[in-house]
Amino acid sequence: MTEQIRLNEGKTKIVWQNEKNVEHVDMEHKDVITAGDGKKRDEVPGKGKLSNQTASNVFNLLQRSGVPVAFIEKTSPTRFLAKKSDMTLLEVVVRREVHGSEGERKPHLEKGHLYPNLELQYFAKTTGKKLGNRNIPMDDPLLDFKGDRIDFYLPHWTDEQKAESKKTGAKSFLVGQKPFFSELRGEFFRQANITEKDLPQMGHIAKWTFLILEKALSLEGLRLVDLKVEFGKNAKGKLELSDVIDSDSWRVLDKDGKYMDKQRYRQGDDPTSVMKLFEIVADLTERFKIPDQQIILFRASQNDHPFVFEQAFSSYGLGEVCRLKIVTCSAHKEPVRAYREITQLVHEVPDSVIIAYVGRSNGLGPMLADQVTCPVITVPASWEKFAEGRVVIAPHTK
Repeated sequence: MTEQIRLNEGKTKIVWQNEKNVEHVDMEHKDVITAGDGKKRDEVPGKGKLSNQTASNVFNLLQRSGVPVAFIEKTSPTRFLAKKSDMTLLEVVVRREVHGSEGERKPHLEKGHLYPNLELQYFAKTTGKKLGNRNIPMDDPLLDFKGDRIDFYLPHWTDEQKAESKKTGAKSFLVGQKPFFSELRGEFFRQANITEKDLPQMGHIAKWTFLILEKALSLEGLRLVDLKVEFGKNAKGKLELSDVIDSDSWRVLDKDGKYMDKQRYRQGDDPTSVMKLFEIVADLTERFKIPDQQIILFRASQNDHPFVFEQAFSSYGLGEVCRLKIVTCSAHKEPVRAYREITQLVHEVPDSVIIAYVGRSNGLGPMLADQVTCPVITVPASWEKFAEGRVVIAPHTK
């Protein structure tokens, strides 16, 4: 029996070369919890099993939702199989609320301040306070993309700043700070294994991931407030979510506003008690699933062709997460049949959205909305003419 090849090892996981397929790896979770870039570290029996359980459940949900992931399947209590990835040197953070270092950068915002639109941030992934051959004051600096250059900022307070804050009560060390380093975009992208086109795509996938997990956790009574993800490129050079997503990767609050994640360990809670929270969250993720959903396209006649919606279903992969039901019925000529059909469809799948797609009429939407409790959106079948300003309005006559 040959010894398995260790490709990489981090603070909490080991990446092994899969023995059956050179394009696959085995991700192993260690019984270790860390904080403060590894300055705080504890070995906790069972932690690897809980992290693997959470990560596997999360990636299964994302995979079924159409999100590109390197994850393939869970293979043991502490391991999962994944496609080998050429990792990028960026960490992408999505925030719904102000917590942690975000409050240090924005002391004018209270803890828990809500971002109606998700906040997106990029951090360079570094180790040993090294960026290439350059020494930097702190690992994982915050990046600001401006023009043809990228500015690097401290991601959080230094130990000296925290000590000074306790003495003086000052809360603004990171406000107005100047970048400690600046680099040409092209040079940094080369080092980070990304291109200009990759950056917006990474942001889109990260927000997409957050919204899926935000909904899944909310159905279990938890609130997702921020999330860190990492990306790699597969054998075809396509971006995929790689590494892991578990209770080390996010901040999740219960109904009382208490953390259910590694934040409790950062704040000094006993590792064993933190593992009990990890266990609760891991068990909740076992119930993650895609709800039964449908879009009902209600049209008056065969002439109202739904090609636009069929194309959208194909382009955005909507068919993987919900069904499309097309109903053809003139509610003006056959109101009873229209009411019966829409009532029956919504009864079968309550989580529905109705699109009233009919000529230039605006009467169908209100008629259907009167019969159901789900959203009804009116889209004139000749919407392209409305959009282009080519609708001819007949002159008023007596």
